[in-house]
Amino acid sequence: MDNACMRALSYGLFVVCAREGDKDNGCITNTVGQVTTSPNQITLAINKENYTHGMIERTGLFSVSILSERADFSLFQRFGFQSGRTVDKFSDFSHMKRAQNGLFYVTEGTNAYLCAKVTGSVDLGTHTLFIAEVTEGEVLSKDPSATYAYYHAHIKPQPKAAPQKTVWRCTICGYEYEGEELPKDFICPICKHGAEDFEKITK
Repeated sequence: MDNACMRALSYGLFVVCAREGDKDNGCITNTVGQVTTSPNQITLAINKENYTHGMIERTGLFSVSILSERADFSLFQRFGFQSGRTVDKFSDFSHMKRAQNGLFYVTEGTNAYLCAKVTGSVDLGTHTLFIAEVTEGEVLSKDPSATYAYYHAHIKPQPKAAPQKTVWRCTICGYEYEGEELPKDFICPICKHGAEDFEKITK
């Protein structure tokens, strides 16, 4: 099987939030989907190692903030690149509100939110698939939803190109001298030819 075919599937990105006691937490996921409209039900697959997983498993409640194309990379850093076990992800963060069920939802870089109550679950080994009834929701903006492909193309910082370097290559033996300028009296240490037998290349 060509595993690359799985990357052709289109799906969105979300901040899933939960609350247990006085502890709030949230994580980035791409595994929320609607499965029925009557009743209105969604599914959420989440890794068992994720701190949010245990909170949802014990409380049976979660919210889904649907990320839009206006989401900033800092949002992914906050909710996706650190663990709620050791960090309060909502510390110094003001772009959230509490829904009627008491859970946070994110108000910036999102276009809607849903609140859900777990009605069933399926053990998938590394993950649990939660089946939940939507109990609340609101459209927050008309911005298009951010797909996983959009995130990689437009939100995630692209690798910086390696700085180019100037190299002078001996056309006789292939020896390379690195530097912006080749000294006029340079002699190749390999074949002993002079600077006139070197060509300038950029790497």
